[in-house]
Amino acid sequence: MLAMSPAEAFDRSLDIDEHLASMSHTSERAVGGVTAGTIGLGEEVTWRARHFGLVWRMTSRITELERPSRFVDEQVRGPFHAFRHVHCFEPAGDRATLMIDEVAFSAPFGPVGRLAELVLAPYLQGLIERRNRHLAALGEV
Repeated sequence: MLAMSPAEAFDRSLDIDEHLASMSHTSERAVGGVTAGTIGLGEEVTWRARHFGLVWRMTSRITELERPSRFVDEQVRGPFHAFRHVHCFEPAGDRATLMIDEVAFSAPFGPVGRLAELVLAPYLQGLIERRNRHLAALGEV
């Protein structure tokens, strides 16, 4: 639950700088495309971050955008076979927002990738929860 309106939560979730602040523990940087400010429909950002001791690059595009209720980002280049993240924002009372994340992904490498997904699923959930805690703290200021 975020102590801000759906429109404010939506806008902050599209803010590259806020994303980077929430992922500082991974040394994440935006290195291509939209690298600061707000990303919009059809725009891309390339992330560079350290996960599992390795440096990864992933380019995501905003493929759907329905302000202030929903947007979707999808990997266009990167480590996953497929990656799609749906961000939903529902009003939850006066200046409160329920934020719902739906992530669908698949790892490359067939059966070996299926094993990797067992590790990746909880790891990705932890990253999203960390980002959401960061956004929630912004509403408390």
